[in-house]
Amino acid sequence: MTIIAGFSSSRQGTAPLHLAARIARWTGETVVAAAIVEQPWPGKDDPIDREYLRYVTAEASRALDGVVGGLPGDLDIPTVVHRSTSIPTGLIELVAAHDATLVVVGSSSSGLLGRVALGSVTERLVHTAAVPVAIAPRGYPPAPGPIRRLTAAYGGEADVNGLIAATAEMAARWPATLRIVSFTVRPVSRFGGAIEQSTEDLVVRQWTRRTTDDIARQLDAVRARIPVPDVDVEIGSGTDWRAAVEAVSWEPDDMLVLGSGAAGPAAHVFLGSAASKILRHAPVPVMIVPRHAPAA
Repeated sequence: MTIIAGFSSSRQGTAPLHLAARIARWTGETVVAAAIVEQPWPGKDDPIDREYLRYVTAEASRALDGVVGGLPGDLDIPTVVHRSTSIPTGLIELVAAHDATLVVVGSSSSGLLGRVALGSVTERLVHTAAVPVAIAPRGYPPAPGPIRRLTAAYGGEADVNGLIAATAEMAARWPATLRIVSFTVRPVSRFGGAIEQSTEDLVVRQWTRRTTDDIARQLDAVRARIPVPDVDVEIGSGTDWRAAVEAVSWEPDDMLVLGSGAAGPAAHVFLGSAASKILRHAPVPVMIVPRHAPAA
């Protein structure tokens, strides 16, 4: 099993390598550190272009080897410099070539420190990959310990996408503890006036009860196939998405798991609107899993 960790000397290059290493320490998978060199297509038979491409490739290899050499020595991380028409395409090609189960990338350099932000590369990758995509927060530091808890963000489409089953299976395989959280934004001033507090609380309580019942039913279905330990179920409620995400506790060894939106193609990652809002405020790494039908 292989994890492809994308590296870019011009972006947040080390963060995805740090995250991939933490995952690999728990799962025992091999991490391949990859740098993608973009080349035009079709290629031009021009000596200057060829020389420039050789130079860029050599520089990418040097930078990648330097970063990997500075990582803790408990993991043997091979490196590869791959030429492709774009960074997302190159990473997907490497996933296929190495039969990888996960690709790890970094956040946009324009995002907030310690938060996940999609840039042009990650935005395209999370809408085209056929394997889970993990995104390291900007500035994600090295850490000796593994990822110990997976938090599945249950939403209205999670039953379609099989998110609970996929995260439970992942938690059992890694292994890690499992938590399921559902986020809701309280409907304050939705129509120009404040909703009565008692009415708002009633709506939230009813939604919470229905959501926890749905989660319990899905967990029972998963337990019929695989052993699932005790699972924490929490509700994150706030007046906006940031407050909802911050309403639950987060630890440094957490990872948030989001499911693809139902509008996306089957067996591919596709980030829905609610998931995009949750992702922007997550203080921990985020993994987006492809849409798939739950196993019977």
